[in-house]
Amino acid sequence: MRSYERSVQLLMINQFTINLGFYMLMPYLAAHLSGSLGLAAWTVGLILGIRNFSQQGMFLVGGALADRFGYKPLIVAGCVLRTAGFAALGLVQSLPALLAASAATGLAGALFNPAVRAYLAADAGERRVEAFALFNVFYQAGILLGPLVGMALTGVSFQLTCLVAAGVFAVLSLVQIRSLPARRGQPAGSGGPVPRGAWRGILGNRSFLLFAAAMTGSYVLTFQVYLALPLEVRRVGGDGDFGTAAVAVLFAVSGLTTILFQTRVTAWFAARVAPGRALVWGLLTMGTAFLPLLAAVALPVPADGAGRWLLAAVPPVLAALLLAVGTMIAYPFEMDTIVRLSGDRLVATHYGLYNTVCGVGITVGNLLTGAALDAARDAGLPALPWLALTGLGLLCALALHGLHRAGRLEAPAVARAA
Repeated sequence: MRSYERSVQLLMINQFTINLGFYMLMPYLAAHLSGSLGLAAWTVGLILGIRNFSQQGMFLVGGALADRFGYKPLIVAGCVLRTAGFAALGLVQSLPALLAASAATGLAGALFNPAVRAYLAADAGERRVEAFALFNVFYQAGILLGPLVGMALTGVSFQLTCLVAAGVFAVLSLVQIRSLPARRGQPAGSGGPVPRGAWRGILGNRSFLLFAAAMTGSYVLTFQVYLALPLEVRRVGGDGDFGTAAVAVLFAVSGLTTILFQTRVTAWFAARVAPGRALVWGLLTMGTAFLPLLAAVALPVPADGAGRWLLAAVPPVLAALLLAVGTMIAYPFEMDTIVRLSGDRLVATHYGLYNTVCGVGITVGNLLTGAALDAARDAGLPALPWLALTGLGLLCALALHGLHRAGRLEAPAVARAA
């Protein structure tokens, strides 16, 4: 880390702190809304959905504003807005106020996420791939530590958790105002955040759009650590303390694997494999992550005891491990490919559009995964969701292989748009 410029070092520490503050609060928000405030389940879903919608829907705007006004103002604005949003979540009780606070936390992420990645790509220069690998280590460390801190604070009160999380973002805002150098990417010109001609170039960049569509599958697959894998643990192992502990192991395995091995995995692939092929290997690994679950459904479920616990925990944990490995392989090359396909122009806008496309894909993919889980339960076909997810991984890997063979992952965006 010390070998990078000071700005890159600060961005990595910032991302760790952002995830620490976010994940110390968000895993416990639903329980607070339904328990302490007594809100109906549909209301809780609405509040959480508003946060996700405001973030995914505004990524493109955040990226365009970052290219227009510079990266630092958007990073600071996002942290300040999240400070206010997190504090409000712990202090307000009316539905309109909770919806506004939830929307503010989502918008905050849309403001600083594209800007952070574009800033890191610009200042890391030729070391982008390894910089994003190290960035992912800090990213995962925040995800791993945040819920543990939040658990201790929420044991006292959820309001304390919210205020501490808000305080983390307030301090982070001040540090960035004082220490983060101003940085601008390729200027967007006049006539708005992104001029009309630039939009035509971005939306006409078929290589970029095809790459985003192919990579959407990777986000659907990795999201199953939050959706399908915990449900499978509870389907086989029940809803007691064992199920809770096994779900916690899923997240611990994913985070610790990344922290310990991310930079080594990236260095190995960077030295031996072209970026396009590394992406293919990453998606193939993610697709094969569901094979242990596919094999497990062929086994009879023991009535009780250690055998049932092992069957409930081991296949999902292996799946989480393989998903983490696949993400470690793909993520740094994925972030680097976005920069190359942008032609180093309007990089934050490209990151914003990419996140928006993937966000829509995650929403659709989760709806289909949920439908597959329901259909599997009703029809007595437990292999159905795992076959579908494995097929999705293989299909996306095949699409990336085709893009790589056609040279569409190498040519700059300006050449493709022309």
